[in-house]
Amino acid sequence: MKLSLDPYMFRSTPLLELPALVASLGYEWLELSPRDDFLPFFNHARVDDAGVAAFKRELGKAGVGVSSVLPLYKWSGPDEDERQAAVRYWKRAIRITADLGVDVMNSEFNGRPEQAARSESQFWRSMEELLPVFEAEGVRLVLEPHPDDFEEDGKAAIDLIRGINSPLVSFLYCAPHTFHMGNDAPGIIGYAGDLLTNLHIADSFDHTGSSGLRYIVNPPGSTVRVHQHLDIGQGEVDFDELFASLASAGFDGTITACVFAWEERARESSTFMREKITCLFDDARLMKQGMQL
Repeated sequence: MKLSLDPYMFRSTPLLELPALVASLGYEWLELSPRDDFLPFFNHARVDDAGVAAFKRELGKAGVGVSSVLPLYKWSGPDEDERQAAVRYWKRAIRITADLGVDVMNSEFNGRPEQAARSESQFWRSMEELLPVFEAEGVRLVLEPHPDDFEEDGKAAIDLIRGINSPLVSFLYCAPHTFHMGNDAPGIIGYAGDLLTNLHIADSFDHTGSSGLRYIVNPPGSTVRVHQHLDIGQGEVDFDELFASLASAGFDGTITACVFAWEERARESSTFMREKITCLFDDARLMKQGMQL
């Protein structure tokens, strides 16, 4: 198991200081999520080749690796101009990832749920253009269904990934999206099988609880998708069940701590998550071994 940190709560830290910060928190890996000075949300890269090389040098000095690069673009959006721009942004991001010596990129399906058919059509159009680029650069793509994407359900997303029919494309289970994906971690993990290569770990509340009133949004009936990325134990995700399912499946991929809710205590949160994930993973594995004796 490779344990990584999404350092989004530290995004004000200068890029070249980030590897040393991640190392100081006890992590050997980081997931490079969107940053305004590197790969910003929905826009072209803001870093040149010299900046990529400098960042790579600092990673080496700190003894920290990049487990994955996570860009977010409107590559499945119903607007064709936005889709074409997103493909251009993707191509540069893939090149940057390869230059860093990283062979994994994580992302979301994107698109619009109210225009699901149009968005899926746009997704396939983008994949036709980008899959040869991933292949040429030797970079794997790991996709997750995100709340408010054109595909939000876990098992349906796995079927969509199977339809891509490429050994380079696999599935990411995001724990704080559990209640949007179908609230069935054992079923989704089992259904994914070997397609499951990455996990994002944080807690969240079940927005469907209390007759749909766990969160209150106004006006009533708004089609918002509410969730949060909390420390383990602060929400309602069943992590004992989740990690038992991972142990049962023999999972040995990458797990990323991705809490976003506590910037005022980001160091404490990151350290807690490292310790808690390690404990849960080890306990689940030992329990499985004990059951097999």
